Amino acid sequence: MSRVERVEVEGVTRTFGTTLALRGVTATFPSGRVTVLEGPNGAGKSTLLGILGTLIQPTGGSVRYPPYKDSGAVRSQLGWLAHESHCYRELTGRENVQLAAALHGCGSARVGRSLERVGATAFSDRPVSTLSRGQRQRVALARALVHEPSLLLLDEPSSGLDAGSVGRLLELVDEERKRGAIVVMVSHSRGIATRIADRIVRLEAGRVHSVNEDVVVEGSLEA
Repeated sequence: MSRVERVEVEGVTRTFGTTLALRGVTATFPSGRVTVLEGPNGAGKSTLLGILGTLIQPTGGSVRYPPYKDSGAVRSQLGWLAHESHCYRELTGRENVQLAAALHGCGSARVGRSLERVGATAFSDRPVSTLSRGQRQRVALARALVHEPSLLLLDEPSSGLDAGSVGRLLELVDEERKRGAIVVMVSHSRGIATRIADRIVRLEAGRVHSVNEDVVVEGSLEA
């Protein structure tokens, strides 16, 4: 199956009723790079992430995923971690990941490896309803990674995680970058951005305010 080579966003607008959330956004998201979207609340970060993930349709402009011609077909290459885990609470963590794996045609070995990568094996057989927020986030991350996506979208992925788990998250993001994935992350934390980002795209009032392609990584990926 073809991998997404890059994502090209051109002149994208998005309105919600009378609210203009995005105003002519143009940006490219390359493979093997971590792009952090930053900006104040209401800047359009999560809206843009939703458009990249095909969950929200742009009002105007275009989004391309070479070599894919159809944005619907690209969903097989998407890995998504939302601000909330959106796990099925009545299922165990393992069952949530197994469900995602089955949808992508992955076997049980991939499930176990994904749970191990995020450090969720110890509590993976408990119902999600009994897990802490941070544990649910780790299960959701395992679900997002189980099919080895070429486009990984992360919306405030450190929310609810302790310092050690944040460190592991950043290591995983680095592993995905080295694997050649396109990683786009929304984060309010400049500290996290400067520890992992290759580039920072700043949005303000629905527009691209600046693009920093030369981010200086500060410190270690360890927590």
